[in-house]
Amino acid sequence: MTIRRFSLRMLRKIKFLPPKIYAHFLYEYHTGKKLNLENPVEFNEKIQWLKVFYHPTILNQLVDKYAVRAYVENEIGAQYLNEVYGVYEHPKDVPYEDLPKQFVIKATHASSFNLIVTDKDKLNKTKTNKLFKRWLGKSQYYRTGQEWAYKDVQPRLIVEKFLIDGEQSSLLDYKFYCFSGVAKFLEVHLDRVQSHKRGFYNLNFNPLPFRYVSIDKSISSKIKKPINLEEMIKLSEILAAKFPFVRVDFYSIKGKTIFGEMTFYPSDGRKDFIPEEYNKIIGDYIDLPKLKKGQSVITKIN
Repeated sequence: MTIRRFSLRMLRKIKFLPPKIYAHFLYEYHTGKKLNLENPVEFNEKIQWLKVFYHPTILNQLVDKYAVRAYVENEIGAQYLNEVYGVYEHPKDVPYEDLPKQFVIKATHASSFNLIVTDKDKLNKTKTNKLFKRWLGKSQYYRTGQEWAYKDVQPRLIVEKFLIDGEQSSLLDYKFYCFSGVAKFLEVHLDRVQSHKRGFYNLNFNPLPFRYVSIDKSISSKIKKPINLEEMIKLSEILAAKFPFVRVDFYSIKGKTIFGEMTFYPSDGRKDFIPEEYNKIIGDYIDLPKLKKGQSVITKIN
């Protein structure tokens, strides 16, 4: 390990550094490239810029897995929301005895804190509550790379209906990358339970020639185009209309569209696309808002 990389490794752990300083260390450590916040060009450079300078308070609502529901209901309708059994501030408040045999519990304030319960009777509640305490004690902002939108989100647990599409072992995620309210392409995640793979597709559902994971973690088999693809595209663009960039996620359950989440910093702006040229190609899709004279951060959406 070089001295420079060792230094970056140490510096990226100091997550209380000012964002404009911390973003440089984080970006260089993960991509090997220098960050230019004055004139960002590549996709992940612009994601770092958005973390540092784009702070409309509505983002706090939209990354909150419970609070976002009000926005979705207002913009596209409650029929696209999954059923919620309850929201709880403390693990001891989760009423397991009242829940169905299958359900999903997520942390509202963080990414990837999800527990899929397929048989409530086999659940070790003591271990589960300890897990939830760890979840609720972590801040997504400091856990990752100062993802600003998560900074003031209240830690809670949300219990949702278990979704299944036919006989598939796990749901397919359809993630639409939207730029100034226009969906340019989507990412598909499949088989999260056994062999998680992902791939990018255009809006006609043809595979695209770039990735950000290894070949063995990329989708190699043909995937059937969802019958509600056009609807998901339309809905993602409605939800994304006010923002320079956001990824809008949906599930398709037997042709029914169900909202997943909204993500403003995919992979924390750390994972470059392969081949390299796509980092600029996709970066060009983001039209960053302008900081006005004397403005340190942007606090309002256009």
